[in-house]
Amino acid sequence: MSKKEITIALAGNPNSGKTTVFNNLTGARQHVGNWPGVTVEKKEGSCNYQGRRIRVVDLPGVYSLTAYSLDEVIARDFVVEEKPEVVVDVADASNLERNLYLTLQLLEMRANVVIALNMMDVAESRGYQIDVTELSRLLGCPVVPMVAARNQGTGDLLETVVGVAAGDIQISGINIQYGHDVEAELAKLENIISSNSLAGSYSPRWMAVKLLEDDKEIINKVKQA
Repeated sequence: MSKKEITIALAGNPNSGKTTVFNNLTGARQHVGNWPGVTVEKKEGSCNYQGRRIRVVDLPGVYSLTAYSLDEVIARDFVVEEKPEVVVDVADASNLERNLYLTLQLLEMRANVVIALNMMDVAESRGYQIDVTELSRLLGCPVVPMVAARNQGTGDLLETVVGVAAGDIQISGINIQYGHDVEAELAKLENIISSNSLAGSYSPRWMAVKLLEDDKEIINKVKQA
């Protein structure tokens, strides 16, 4: 890969340990400002790994990307419009089911997702056994077990991020099926969106799902296209 700088976005639910992962990656090389036009805090930092500079953008903590809140709009707009090379989804291994809702939305957006499966120690203390290899296979993206509070797994995460950005690690993703009736409507919308100017910026399937969800922001984007 010729590009020396890699931009990665850190996504995740509140209390998933995302801030700790960010601090482990960036150390003192970080600064805090606001997202353009709003008062929501924006944290950005950098680190160096294998001769490449990695720009790390910490997205607001969200449970979904459905644009019900300003934080959700900021997070998904960055992923869609800025197109970071990798989206690191920090997931709480001790509360995996809830955290995977955001993961699936990121994968549906066709982002290059790497899951930082954090709090593995908490999950194990509760008797949970997570087959990381099988989880990676089912989701079609790399899963890196971590205990960010002890700075465990940071090196593995960086190695995986660089591998994905370089194209050495492939993201196949997952094709979520919503049932025959919904899939029929999604197919109609996807065909329309695919011939629209928005198709180059957005995943047609993701947009189709959002239209069925009556997502006001996506509806306005389609009207303006």
